[in-house]
Amino acid sequence: MLRSSCEVLRFARIQHKFLPKFRWRSGGISGRGMGLSTTWTGWVLLSLLTGLASSLEITSTGPTSMNMASGQSVKLDCQFTLAADDSGPLDIEWSLVSPDNQNEDKVVILYSGDRAYEDYYAPMKGRVHFNSADPKNGDASINLTGLKPSDSGTYQCKVKKAPGIRSRKMLLNVMVKPSKPRCYAEGPTQEGKDIVLRCISNEGTKPLEYSWEKTSDTKLLPASAVMDPLGGTINIRNASASASGMYRCTSSNRVGTEECVLNLSVTPPPNTAGIIAGSIIAVLLVLLIIAIILFCCCRARHRKKYEKEICNEIREDVPAPKSRVSTARSFTVGSQRSSLGSMSPSNLHEYALKPQYDKIPSTEEYDRPPSHAPLAVPSIPKIGGPNLSRMGGIPVMIPAQNRDGSIV
Repeated sequence: MLRSSCEVLRFARIQHKFLPKFRWRSGGISGRGMGLSTTWTGWVLLSLLTGLASSLEITSTGPTSMNMASGQSVKLDCQFTLAADDSGPLDIEWSLVSPDNQNEDKVVILYSGDRAYEDYYAPMKGRVHFNSADPKNGDASINLTGLKPSDSGTYQCKVKKAPGIRSRKMLLNVMVKPSKPRCYAEGPTQEGKDIVLRCISNEGTKPLEYSWEKTSDTKLLPASAVMDPLGGTINIRNASASASGMYRCTSSNRVGTEECVLNLSVTPPPNTAGIIAGSIIAVLLVLLIIAIILFCCCRARHRKKYEKEICNEIREDVPAPKSRVSTARSFTVGSQRSSLGSMSPSNLHEYALKPQYDKIPSTEEYDRPPSHAPLAVPSIPKIGGPNLSRMGGIPVMIPAQNRDGSIV
């Protein structure tokens, strides 16, 4: 608009140099003449302004500020009308106005020379289109699809058809809808305690507002409840059993809402005395079980040690090995028999007390405790060498033996 006014004033100054000035007088009834003069410049300027008022105009009256959710589509309206004296080429330009005056505006889409250039702006390539297939019919509106938060800004529609030029600006604010909030209770939910219910949306354009309501029973929040709309919390002080029920939290911003549901159950306080008594009994039972296990282990260990000592005890009355005794004594018996073969019956009474060396000890003799004294072996009567010679025997040297029967 400012640019159009400057062009009009410049045109008026040019015309003023070439127009002549006229003056006329008008007389009154009273005979006194009253002079009135003016210039043709004023009339020309007035006629030019009147002509421009009936030229190119933008007729859109829609909202100039819009809040849209991310991912949605929006139509930026820009309707215009042409005058009969608008004979120049039609140019339509949509641009994203830079918030900084030092930077240039970014052209988003362009119509010039009866051709549309819709892929002019790379970040919006494929997402911006003219609403009409032929914008010169008076519809310069555009459609933006798949909105992103980066699409937010001030958009300007500029329509030019010489000598007219008009523009319209619109503010687009692309916001992210709140994500589904998470509802939960902080701390113990017991009677007499303060219960805090919290509601949080992890995504969404700020500011987010939260509201709580009870959907069961009386559908009224407890009288002691204090709600924080910005923090998303509700504090129920000194909660009672009547505070139990279903609660709903709603998270919202300018472009959308989401909600979650929480089931609150207020429980009576626990029996502290019963808990303490139960804990003591449990500890005593554990100690008793440990004591029984230790007693059984000690007793089993003592019994095993006693059995090991009995097995390792040395018995003094164990007889000598049979093989050695039989060999040595068979040799002795054979010798004696050969020696006594020529004995007369009168000499046999001297050998009547010969012990039975070939007798195998009985089980009782093996099991006799070590404290009992061993049985005395009867001594063999000794016969001298001359006597054996007179009896026709041959003296034989018998090796000495110990108690086990081993030859010494």
